[in-house]
Amino acid sequence: MNVGFVSLGCSKNLVDTEMMIGLFEKNKFNIVNDPKDADIIVVNTCGFIGSAKEEAINTLLEMAEYKKGKCKYLIATGCMVERYKEQLKKEMPEVDLWIKLSEYNTLWEQIEKLINNDNKKDKSREEKKEKKTNLNSEKNFDQTKNEKEYNRLDFNNREITTGKNYAYIRIADGCDNFCTFCAIPYIRGRFKSRSEEDILEEVKKLAKEGIREFIIIAQDTTKYGVDNYGKPMLADLLHKISEIDGVEWIRFLYSYPETITDELINEVKKNKKICKYFDIPIQHISNKILKSMNRKTTKESIIKLIKKLRREIPDVIIRSTLMVGFPGETEEDFEELYEFVKWAKFDKLGCFTYSKEDGTVAAKMQNQVHPSTKKSRYNKIMSLQQQISKENLKRFIGKEYKALLEDAYVNDDGELYYVARTYMDMPEIDGYVYIKGNKDIENKVMLNSFANCRIVGVKEYDLIAEFTLEK
Repeated sequence: MNVGFVSLGCSKNLVDTEMMIGLFEKNKFNIVNDPKDADIIVVNTCGFIGSAKEEAINTLLEMAEYKKGKCKYLIATGCMVERYKEQLKKEMPEVDLWIKLSEYNTLWEQIEKLINNDNKKDKSREEKKEKKTNLNSEKNFDQTKNEKEYNRLDFNNREITTGKNYAYIRIADGCDNFCTFCAIPYIRGRFKSRSEEDILEEVKKLAKEGIREFIIIAQDTTKYGVDNYGKPMLADLLHKISEIDGVEWIRFLYSYPETITDELINEVKKNKKICKYFDIPIQHISNKILKSMNRKTTKESIIKLIKKLRREIPDVIIRSTLMVGFPGETEEDFEELYEFVKWAKFDKLGCFTYSKEDGTVAAKMQNQVHPSTKKSRYNKIMSLQQQISKENLKRFIGKEYKALLEDAYVNDDGELYYVARTYMDMPEIDGYVYIKGNKDIENKVMLNSFANCRIVGVKEYDLIAEFTLEK
């Protein structure tokens, strides 16, 4: 039978999808990319914020259309299912099987039971055009999940879907921070680190398969090891990964500012394989808002950290994420954030508007910000960052960098360009380096390999370069 997958949400969710693909392949199923060719369609859902839930429902309804053709079974998994399984089962009969995160230990047993059930009842599919599933009701949300340890799929049985160059390595799951706006601890459970031995075994296997870049992820990456070893162990883990044959680039995401240690900074500074790239989701800069969010940091400590990183690692790239429109955010709070962005001049910056999430403390807070105000504040931050980004990129003109070549195309003028990334660019999130090809390099560079380039121009978020071949 043919199986197609749709993975929604974050890279952490993608790792689950890759393990599911590996499980199906292990059981002799054929994986297809086009859903119209699939006998089974699996949608791994996200349930983090309202827009993600809406996307998941729309995707499930879209995939249900293929049941009019070849598709026999539609399966939903992931975070949204963990939160709302019972309600969804009642309101979306198009889906044949719902599997929660906490049920992954019986995932294959449930799938086999579904497939082997010859008496499966036909289900109506005509109601979906008028369906309006409301998942924003607190009664649907089970807060007991914060005490549950979830059984996970097999990390060593993954099918990498991100291409030949890079793979995500999830070193922990869950979260203990309980930010007042976030439902992750209730969905994914408490923070749980993987064993160092298990992680290193996975990296060794993928490095032998030719993966060059390893992107270390968790909900709170810098807290890795606290539960297993009694102290943060990310710096030590990164060092051991760098010693594995075949590993060329390492980067890590989601570094909470309060847990970025001197040891970690020093490891990034000295280790040539670790990209000088810090992803620090600070959310806000107003001490009043940070406290209301239950963040474990302050404006003063954030500013001190940014100064320290740039002092210790002059070529460091700092990415951050901000939230606007949190309950109680006044115009003064926003202006404080806006002025901070002007000062910080982040190399990369993401921003999103506050989403009222079931079961979270913030959902019950007074002084909820009007949607139009949230949108206006978002637009102001991103407009400012667009200007900052272009100015930041200009400082790279004339400098040389190692770049990983990932694609190539010919423009309308018949000119060949390679699409690449430097250590400054996260795949799928940050910008690219466009390197102009020429006859002198045709036989000296190839895709999925590294080459040296010199930056010669900038766009708003991207760089233009030319090859500089070693003599």
